[in-house]
Amino acid sequence: MGRYILKRIVAGIFMMFVLTTITFFLMHAIPGGPFSPSEQRNVPKSVLEKIEDKYGLNDPLGVQYVNYLKKLVQGDFGMSFKNADVTVNELIAQGFPVSAKVGLVAIAVALIVGIPLGIISAVKRGKWPDWTSMIFATIGISIPNFVIAVLLLFLFAVILNLLPTFGLTSWKHYILPVAGLAFSPIAYIARLMRSSMLEVMRQDYIRTARSKGVHELSVICKHALKNAIIPIITYLGPLVAILLTGSFVIEKIFSIPGIGRDFVTSIGDRDYSVILGMTVFFGFFIILTNLIVDILYVVIDRRIKIEE
Repeated sequence: MGRYILKRIVAGIFMMFVLTTITFFLMHAIPGGPFSPSEQRNVPKSVLEKIEDKYGLNDPLGVQYVNYLKKLVQGDFGMSFKNADVTVNELIAQGFPVSAKVGLVAIAVALIVGIPLGIISAVKRGKWPDWTSMIFATIGISIPNFVIAVLLLFLFAVILNLLPTFGLTSWKHYILPVAGLAFSPIAYIARLMRSSMLEVMRQDYIRTARSKGVHELSVICKHALKNAIIPIITYLGPLVAILLTGSFVIEKIFSIPGIGRDFVTSIGDRDYSVILGMTVFFGFFIILTNLIVDILYVVIDRRIKIEE
C-alpha cells in the first residue's frame, strides 16, 4: 500500500508539472495580455510598461516560466494582476470554503437521492418506478446544469417568489444552487447504481442468500449494496473535486463568492497568475481525490489488490 501511494504521489507531481507547463505557455500564446494597450486605452503607454516591468511581464517567456516554477515550489501562486495587493493564495483561501460548503451539500444530496433511486429502479425493473427514475435520469444527464439552474431560478424565484436569487446568507440561499449542482450527479448516480445492482443481483451469493430465506431488504442492504456501490465511488472521485472547487457557471448565476466565479472572471481579465494558480489548485484536488478513491476500493472490498 505504501509503495503504491508513493508511486501515485510521484506520478501526481509529474502530472502537475505537465499541467502547469501546458497552461502557462497556452495562456501566453493567446494574443493580448492583462495590461495590453488595447484594453487599457486611458492609461499612457509608458505607465503600462512600468506596470508590466513590476510583474515581470517584459522578461523573456522562459525566464517568466522558471520564476513562476520557483514560486510555485514554495507554495506561492503570486500576486493577482487585476486585484491590487491581493495574492492568489488569498483569493483561494477566501473562495474555497464557500465553494466547498455548497459543493459538500450538493454531493450529500446527490448521494442521498441518487443511490436509493438506482436501487429502487433495479429492484422494480420494468415497472413504473424503474421507468420514472430512468426518465428523470435521462433528463438530468441530457440537460446542462446551468440550464437547470436558470429554469429553477425562473420558477421558484421569479414566478413563485419563494427563494432568493443570489448570495448565501441563509439556508434558503443554498436550495437553488445546490439543486442546480446536484441534478446531473443524481442522474448519473441513479443510472450507475441501477446497472451495478442489476449485475450484482444476478450473482450466485445473492441467490444463495435468498434460498436461505433471508429477507429481501437484508439481501439488498447487506449483500448487494456493498459490491454494487463500487462504481459510485469511482464516479465520486472526480465529482468531489469538481463540486468542492466550485462550479464556474452556477457560482456566476447565483453570485456566489467562490473560487469558480473568481476563475471565470480571471479568464476574462487575462489575469495570468490567478488562471495558473486556480488551474494548479484544481489539478491538485482532482489528483488527491482520485488517490483517496483508489484507497477506498481496498477498504470497501478486500478482494481488490491495489498494487494491480
